[in-house]
Amino acid sequence: MNFSWARLGTWVIAVVIGLVYGVAGTIGQAAMWGILPLGLLIAIIGVGALLLAVRLLTADRWAALACGLGAMVATLVFSGKGPGGSVVVPAPVDGQLSTGIIWTVAVPILTAFIVGWPALRTAAAPVSAGDDESVAQNVERTTN
Repeated sequence: MNFSWARLGTWVIAVVIGLVYGVAGTIGQAAMWGILPLGLLIAIIGVGALLLAVRLLTADRWAALACGLGAMVATLVFSGKGPGGSVVVPAPVDGQLSTGIIWTVAVPILTAFIVGWPALRTAAAPVSAGDDESVAQNVERTTN
C-alpha cells in the first residue's frame, strides 16, 4: 500500500461524510410512526448503504472504515449530554424500545461487516489469438 495524497483526501472526505450522516442518523433515529421505529430503520439502512457505496466506489476498505468511524464519533458525541445539559437522544421510558442504544450498536456492527467483507475480484478472461478478429468485427458492427 503506497501513500498518496489523493487517497488521504478520500479518507478525510469519507470521515466528514460519516460525521454528517452520523449526526443526521442520531437525530432522526428517534422518529416513530405509530409503534414502528421508522427513523431507526431509515438511519440503519442509510448508514449501511453509505458504507457500502463508499467501499464499492473507492474499492478501499480504509475509506469505508473512515466513513464508519466518522459516523460512530458523531453518534457518540451527539448521544451524550451537551454543555448546557441538553440531550439529543433521551433515555427511553422503562420497558420501551431504546432506539438510541440500537442505533449506537448498529453503526459499529455495520461498519465491521462492510469493512470486513472479502473483496470479490474476478480475473479477466485471457484473450486467445482467434478472438482478435471477432472483437474487431464487433467494434466495426457497433460503429456502423
